[in-house]
Amino acid sequence: MPEGRGGFNEEKYKALLEELEITIKDFKEFGINNSTFRLDSEFFRKEYLKLYKSLYRKPCDKLEVLTKWVTQGPNPVFQEEDGIPCLTGRNINNGRVSYENADNLSEEEYINWKRFQIKHGDTLITLKGKGSIGKIGYVTDGRKAIFSRNIGIIRPHKINTGYVNAFILSKYGAKIIARGETGGTGQSTLAISYLKNIDVPRIEIEEKIGALVEMSEQVLIDSQSQYEQAELLLLETLGLKDFELSTEPVNVKGFKESFLSTGRLDAEYYQKKYEEVIVHITDQNHDNLANLVQIKKSIEPGSDVYSEEGLPFLRVSDFNKFGITEPDKKLSDTFCKENKELLKKLKPKKETILFSKDGSVGTAYMLRKDEDLITSGAILHLTVKDTSQIIPEYLTLALNSKLVQMQAERDAGGSIILHWRISEIENVVVPIIDYTKQEKIAAFVEESFRLKNQSEQLLETAKRAVEIAIEQDEEAAIQYIEMKKLK
Repeated sequence: MPEGRGGFNEEKYKALLEELEITIKDFKEFGINNSTFRLDSEFFRKEYLKLYKSLYRKPCDKLEVLTKWVTQGPNPVFQEEDGIPCLTGRNINNGRVSYENADNLSEEEYINWKRFQIKHGDTLITLKGKGSIGKIGYVTDGRKAIFSRNIGIIRPHKINTGYVNAFILSKYGAKIIARGETGGTGQSTLAISYLKNIDVPRIEIEEKIGALVEMSEQVLIDSQSQYEQAELLLLETLGLKDFELSTEPVNVKGFKESFLSTGRLDAEYYQKKYEEVIVHITDQNHDNLANLVQIKKSIEPGSDVYSEEGLPFLRVSDFNKFGITEPDKKLSDTFCKENKELLKKLKPKKETILFSKDGSVGTAYMLRKDEDLITSGAILHLTVKDTSQIIPEYLTLALNSKLVQMQAERDAGGSIILHWRISEIENVVVPIIDYTKQEKIAAFVEESFRLKNQSEQLLETAKRAVEIAIEQDEEAAIQYIEMKKLK
């Protein structure tokens, strides 16, 4: 104990505790906001205690009181062919729900899990996986879908649904969720009992903040509509709008026109539907991808150089055709210093098209600014050689279209972990349409991304307004919202 000449010095003792990450709790205080009875010191970090001090400036209600239910998803039986989506962690991020690459259910299985059918206003949250817990998605449409066991659902009842979503996405909600994560270095989880006991501050502008969240989602829907128009224009231009692929299971090929030509013996590769797509493209103006772009490979440094802080390391799971998300993995400062010149060359520049060759093969996204990150070796960097012949935005959309996706499916099929060889990617057949039509498609794409950015800004405004209302007052939050509207 710190002592002065007269013995124990209480002021010095308190000052010392303030400087150290030490929290003293008696038994009565131990159970506050601790429904899962955590004993570890991490749960009682000072930053969490300060957070609650700010939160309790407002009257609060437990999430369980404000909701019809908070629960975990089921373990449904999936089917390989198209069906009704079952959402997993990969379908939820940054407050959004995406139905792309979702697992599929039969209609019968969907009906069996009626209790877990999602509705407008639901907030979905990931419950499992180190570095993946606490990803949020807000349901705004009426399409059929359920959610899997690694997802929890929050269905508000006595409170604005959009406001609940904004609060959980805010820094207060994010830290409370982070506090509830258990499992350490193993399989991390977030308990439903912990979620139910989250305190939600009640403020006078809940409806106003909820309206911003709904507006954000509507603008995002408009963004997706613009992108769909671009896709439709491409198919119409190529005469593929109503094109029906063959379902014929048999396609007879001689040895010379099969193995000697392609090196492939698997029957799936020679399905007629793949052949028909290639014929349709090659009957029009086209070229191989290798003639249109420069292809650069990135690196795979290995998990031993991953770090909590450092240079973002983008993997296939961190991007899709609509954008990139903050990577979970970072490259250590030591690794970056040792490989400074190499990494400088590998940082992708504006108009670079990121293109996946492993896992979810054939996903393309064009960067709209220089990025301070490194991509994994599973992501190729494509740079258009001649933009007077082909526009990068158009090429990106073409790569994401069914025309190229079917080539990826044909080439990479037949293996448990999908891998698309660079030699096959170089030979991808790309349709080259009239430049004026390319410009129209590019305009639709850029408008789509402009609206997407506007949607993200609206959601960010809603989150920040929640924080200002908690830290200051509702009037300051309203002023912030009005200021953002003027910009």
